[in-house]
Amino acid sequence: MRPAHPLTRRLLLVLAAGALLAGGVVYASSDEADPPAAAPATPPVPQPSIAAAERPDACASVIGRLTPRQRLAQLVVVGVDASDPRGTADLVSAEQIGGIFLGGNATALLQNKALDQVQQAARLPVSVAVDDEGGRVQRIDDLDGEMPSARKMAATMTPGQVRELARQRGQEMAARGVTVDYAPVLDLTDAPADEVIGDRSFSADPQTARRYAQAFAAGLADSGVQPVLKHFPGHGHATGDSHKGSVTTPPLSTLRGNDLVPYRDIAGFGSAAVMVGHLEVPGLTEGEPASLSPAAYQLLRGEFAFAGPILTDDLGAMKAITQRYPLPQAVVKALQAGADEALWSSGGRVGPVLDAMEKATADGTLSAGRVNDALTAVLRAKHAC
Repeated sequence: MRPAHPLTRRLLLVLAAGALLAGGVVYASSDEADPPAAAPATPPVPQPSIAAAERPDACASVIGRLTPRQRLAQLVVVGVDASDPRGTADLVSAEQIGGIFLGGNATALLQNKALDQVQQAARLPVSVAVDDEGGRVQRIDDLDGEMPSARKMAATMTPGQVRELARQRGQEMAARGVTVDYAPVLDLTDAPADEVIGDRSFSADPQTARRYAQAFAAGLADSGVQPVLKHFPGHGHATGDSHKGSVTTPPLSTLRGNDLVPYRDIAGFGSAAVMVGHLEVPGLTEGEPASLSPAAYQLLRGEFAFAGPILTDDLGAMKAITQRYPLPQAVVKALQAGADEALWSSGGRVGPVLDAMEKATADGTLSAGRVNDALTAVLRAKHAC
């Protein structure tokens, strides 16, 4: 059965509200509609609070109340069975993991306040993530209606209307207990819609993609849901699909003039996090995927001056990683390289992963300073300190 709120009704409401924001004409939302001739400037994105920075001891105090293993557990985001609220709560209670990811089509965890019992099992807030981009990547469409793809949004809506759509969607997610959305996509492509990125991209033009992604991120932030920009340093012109095997992008020198452009002035995205993809970049990653490459994280932190949390793309179900490394080793390598959170959607294996992380901290290959920096970023993003 399709949702009670069909796409047409949702878009008409959003378009009307967006017109008020944009101060202009309401554009019809259809495949035949022409793009707006001149999109208005995107309203500013809410900026993160500096309260934590003003209290440098706040996170240290929270961290000090955790056991060493619990500190490491805060740095993982684990895929869970969204049809099994009790099992998810038991996992959180046993390991005190920092985040969960809800993939697939099951919705039991998103109904009847089921996520409350998950939060009650945790000593610290648990981040609850979905990847709800619109189009073919959606998670709450069976509950709250569908969203158009990023490509269709950019072709038929103004940035103001996209912001309002994302705000409404974020409110629906937040009401169900979701705190993080792995969206928007910043990748650039005009490839066919069903390609790995395809219509998940707002545009092949860097400025257009940034403008619409910034609007989408702002709408999520307006609702209290953290947006996540992906897939740094750019999947749009890469060869292949990292779900199926190794992927190579154009050289770094080429990315600077195209795929990396939307990440310039990244502070304009406010409190967004960034997801690093499993992308081999000639001239940067030396044959490793970016998600495991110190140079990729240094690029994001240094040249792009990104100060927010950074997480990996899926380390447990994408062959660009799993054909090279077992999950525990991949998680350790990602954290060593500079990730703050390691994600695997396939679930399970939490014990062996934490065992490997504990071993790495004991032998010094995963430094205490790196763990503390990642913990601080994660806890601040969750407003836990």
